[in-house]
Amino acid sequence: MTTTKKISSEPVIEVQDLVAHYGSREVLHGINLSIHDGEIMVIMGGSGSGKSTVLRHMLGLNTPSSGAVKLLGQDITRITSKEIDILRRNIGVSFQGGALFNSMTVGENIILPLREHTQLDEKTMQIMCRMKLELVSLAGFEDLMPAQLSGGMVKRAALARAIIMDPKLLFFDEPSAGLDPVVSAELDELILRIRQAMKTTIVVVTHELDSTFRIADRITVLDEGNVLMVGTVDEVRNSKNKRIMDLLGRRVREIKIDAEEYLNRLTGEQVRETG
Repeated sequence: MTTTKKISSEPVIEVQDLVAHYGSREVLHGINLSIHDGEIMVIMGGSGSGKSTVLRHMLGLNTPSSGAVKLLGQDITRITSKEIDILRRNIGVSFQGGALFNSMTVGENIILPLREHTQLDEKTMQIMCRMKLELVSLAGFEDLMPAQLSGGMVKRAALARAIIMDPKLLFFDEPSAGLDPVVSAELDELILRIRQAMKTTIVVVTHELDSTFRIADRITVLDEGNVLMVGTVDEVRNSKNKRIMDLLGRRVREIKIDAEEYLNRLTGEQVRETG
């Protein structure tokens, strides 16, 4: 478990009254969240809690129904597409499956953001690529193809690509998914090393409790599109909130069924008004 980092006064990520819909269904119900410079914030919750939806809104991939998302002081729901493109040069993303291009070597994958967004010469890009591969313990693997890598190596190569432009903000989507416990623990240590080396603010979306408790400075617990709690590892572990206790104890939630509403869903009829 990490020692909680002292939090700076100014947030670099702010989510304000975020409401989101999928069709007519409201999936986020006024989310509020602040993440500060240099901290590791883990967003956790059960399946369907809204954590991946929050992440997509933070990255500007989804447009909210209402509310604001501010990155580095800019409200990405109100700036132009050109301004968002410029802002994204300060953002790195490590996707759940790695998202490496299979037709490119590891080195070509990592260098791709530099080719797209900078005017650096080839030798400088190669040096930067090797530096990032050293940082993620993949030195000498730049000429291999993604298909020649193990699952953990793919994750590390994807991380090298995410940090190639020295981003101020780094986002992870389920970094430990599909990895065995030992490789998962190694990736956790790598995330901590990246924060230490690059002074990057990191947001991790995960349902893995061991990883959460190992890397988090603070934890946001989501449930059914609501924030249940934001706190340190110890504060979340000691929470008396029943839903949080169920999540930590991996206890199955009791599901209550309204018979009439259930019948209406099956028949496709309008659900009766309540309240």
